[in-house]
Amino acid sequence: MAFGTLADLLILGRNSDPTSERGVSCEGELPAVSEPDLVDRAHKARAALGGSAMILGHHYQRDEVIDFADITGDSFKLAQSAASNPEAEFIIFCGVHFMAESADILTSPLQKVILPDLAAGCSMADMAGAEQVEAAWAHFQKLGIATRTIPITYMNSTAAIKSFTGAHGGAVCTSSNAQRAMNWALERGEKIFFLPDQHLGRNTAILHLGLQAEDCVIWNPWKAQGGLSDQQLFDAKVILWRGHCSVHGRFTRQNIDDVRSRLPGVQVLVHPECQNDVVMAADVVGSTEMIIKTVTSSPRGSKWAIGTELNLVQRLARTNPDKEVVFLDKTVCYCSTMNRIDLPHLVWAMENLAAGRLLNQIVVEEKTAHFARVALERMLALP
Repeated sequence: MAFGTLADLLILGRNSDPTSERGVSCEGELPAVSEPDLVDRAHKARAALGGSAMILGHHYQRDEVIDFADITGDSFKLAQSAASNPEAEFIIFCGVHFMAESADILTSPLQKVILPDLAAGCSMADMAGAEQVEAAWAHFQKLGIATRTIPITYMNSTAAIKSFTGAHGGAVCTSSNAQRAMNWALERGEKIFFLPDQHLGRNTAILHLGLQAEDCVIWNPWKAQGGLSDQQLFDAKVILWRGHCSVHGRFTRQNIDDVRSRLPGVQVLVHPECQNDVVMAADVVGSTEMIIKTVTSSPRGSKWAIGTELNLVQRLARTNPDKEVVFLDKTVCYCSTMNRIDLPHLVWAMENLAAGRLLNQIVVEEKTAHFARVALERMLALP
């Protein structure tokens, strides 16, 4: 039986569990692997596309999607991979919207980037609107501090915010090179305007730049003048945008205390998008790629409580059976928007593409792409 619409595919991908419409059970377990017929169709569609298509899978994706990924990685690694494979005409990006935008910015005009579900966004990226950021910058100009302020935007931002950053002398950073990017900024100015994740900016400033908590202030776009006095802005070394990751921001110091009490000898490993008190109490702090390398290279019998997205933690537990790997929080913590990319959406995108129908293409307008590319290239040129 053939199903031609996305709605049909989504129905086929569900099992009989009443919670499967939401994609997870109350206990945090994803439904059983999609129907065998759907998996078979995925293999056939992938074979039909051949080398004309490349499937990129972010580490936070479900296993049923990762199984079909040609390359797995973090957002920047995947965008770079797309750009370094110009023979792939179609880039099917299994991630979220800002990642697909970055891939479109870095790839050639002949390549087309596809996002299987356009609703797969990022709450953190959405917390920094272009008009809000421009309004903040206008206030900096009014105070006379804009010429001494270098914007740094996290990779987890929209193309519009990357473009703003490039147009105003700044650079993009990742969680692994935020220290280098912020040092680069302070060599060129007196202040950093860090977007959109306040936690990564604060943690980097305190842990790696030798700054104090009081050197950082938070710009709240929903308050007049960001909720800050002129003197606070004059004195600040880092102006942090009031944004955060809905997944990493939920981990608490109590989670760390609890896991250490119930699992003696455990090492706590967290992402720098976590809150500062969590980062300061952890044993190891690092990017997604660093988390994977740390667990993989650790000795047999080691114990890890990991504070990052649950799909990745569960995958690390399965691929490292000689170690004990647990989720830092007892409650479920999937990235809800990342999980919108599932096998039914991927099959729908591939089958339509194989039939000559290009759907859900992500295209960044050229002026926006130009300055976003400038900011990305500055990051690539960091010492």
